[in-house]
Amino acid sequence: MQKKNILFICVHNSARSVMAEALCNHFCEESVVAQSAGLAPGKLNPFAVEALHEIGLEIGGKQPQSVQEVLDRGEKFDYVITVCSESEAEGCPIFPGKTTHLHWPFPDPSQFEGDDELRLARTRAVRNLIRDKVEAWCQEQGFCLNAA
Repeated sequence: MQKKNILFICVHNSARSVMAEALCNHFCEESVVAQSAGLAPGKLNPFAVEALHEIGLEIGGKQPQSVQEVLDRGEKFDYVITVCSESEAEGCPIFPGKTTHLHWPFPDPSQFEGDDELRLARTRAVRNLIRDKVEAWCQEQGFCLNAA
């Protein structure tokens, strides 16, 4: 079986999309190759790095990339999944080829306020929402799942 190519997109490719990428690759590594990109890539969110580290996934060396870089490489995707708000997702380009577009909005950890403990707690909550959505979707699609 050929692996499905999946691209997760958010604004900065710093938290939501990289968490979705890591979780999808973890749960479905035998069936998918997931990547992530941002409309205006920034720096990795340290709370997203920590939230994934807590469940055994390492993304600390990931370099955020732009959607334009992905388009310029001419890569084709079976699924393009936006994980930002509806209004932010409207700025996403259309990918050529036969691509299924999905929209899964999640809160943006870069917008969380408060002390580090509160921001990490809220990022964990987003991680859990993304994990649950990715896991359920992988099951619906019949992709092989690793233990959570």
